[in-house]
Amino acid sequence: MGNPKAFLEIHRQEAGYRPIHDRIHDFGEVEQTPSTRERKLQASRCMDCGVPFCHWACPLGNKAPEWNDALYKGDFELAYRLLNSTNPFPEFTGRICPALCEKACVLNRFNHEPTTNREDEAAITEMAFQEGFIQPRTDIQRNGKKVAVIGAGPAGLAAANDLNLKGYTVTVFEKNEAAGGLLRYGIPNFKLNKTVINRRIALLEQEGIEFKYNSEISGISGISGFDAIIIATGTPTARDLKAPGRELKGVHFALELLAQQNRVLAGMEFSKDERITAKGKDVLVIGGGDTGSDCIGTAHRQGCKSVTQIEIMPRPVEGPEDPQNPWPEWPRTLKTTSSHEEGCTRRWNINTLEFLGENGKLTGVKVQEIDWKPNPEGGRPIMVEKGKPEIIKAELVLLAMGFLKPEHPQYSENVFVCGDAQNGASLVVRAMASGKQTAAKVDAYLSK
Repeated sequence: MGNPKAFLEIHRQEAGYRPIHDRIHDFGEVEQTPSTRERKLQASRCMDCGVPFCHWACPLGNKAPEWNDALYKGDFELAYRLLNSTNPFPEFTGRICPALCEKACVLNRFNHEPTTNREDEAAITEMAFQEGFIQPRTDIQRNGKKVAVIGAGPAGLAAANDLNLKGYTVTVFEKNEAAGGLLRYGIPNFKLNKTVINRRIALLEQEGIEFKYNSEISGISGISGFDAIIIATGTPTARDLKAPGRELKGVHFALELLAQQNRVLAGMEFSKDERITAKGKDVLVIGGGDTGSDCIGTAHRQGCKSVTQIEIMPRPVEGPEDPQNPWPEWPRTLKTTSSHEEGCTRRWNINTLEFLGENGKLTGVKVQEIDWKPNPEGGRPIMVEKGKPEIIKAELVLLAMGFLKPEHPQYSENVFVCGDAQNGASLVVRAMASGKQTAAKVDAYLSK
């Protein structure tokens, strides 16, 4: 810890976002980039705690005190080596991770001004690429064994990376036309520019990983000649809402909009009938999580008339502390994203009753305010009606209610499952951690 008094003398200063009037007209990344001097000052605030709760909270076990100290001292190469020792793709998490480490930071408990770990992580990695500290490994000694990875999302990529560096010949099968999974097809470019993914994939290819795109594997019997197989297909099935009128034109899953918009930005063309757009429309987003937030930001950039977001669960507590999940646990408090700041009506405790339309096209949604009462038998609370049914005008509805955990049959001992495919939908950082853990299991199995 280079400056033991920094946390007392320097306040937390986030990078912040580009002005709303500027950013809503393009899909460029909304987060700004502070100067190197400011980044070093923020890194100096890390107290190098005797018990680093940041390390405990991070699924990857990132050693934030070590690389923050190196960043403060200006040694970006050492900072990246320390960061990359636990995190294979810090350029991803540095942009989109909710930063579990920051909520567990002792400074968050002390004054609610935790160290800016996520932003520091991104700054370290970008400097490492800029200065040429990140180069493809050319000294990998192959061990003659082959591993197939099905799915090129964060879990599959993390597993493939670790096994490749250990000497295995790795082939990644991906059903889509490019790698990244939800990083590419679920997260908007204004949060994660896809050139960031392309840069990393190019590096992995140079290090020997083979990617086979447009290769949807319906079952493991579809591939052969591998000593082990890793299934990292994520959670492809979105949770649906079987309300009357669901078939109306204008009701879509969130990823239908998000994936298509990202493909349009990548140069793919769609016919007028295929194109999903919020231009000139009143938009209703059903689901209060990050995917719903991404829909809001995308709708604004497409030129929507208005956006409303409804959530069936109660409004989270406001402020930095959550009585149900005290520090160092993750606080489930009200979150306002950059997309929310761009304009959105948000409502909670709202149940969807029916989709309304004319001539097969959506015109509105009938909803009702509800409440939750304790279940006398325990378990899930009971939903009860509270207000009268009302109609929210909408020509486009986006269902962002999460994903269903996939079920798997009993596989042979050389088949492994990781990431969301194993645990259900979760964070990118958890998927990456699962990929690394699975790679270690595969290595142990093939080293018997």
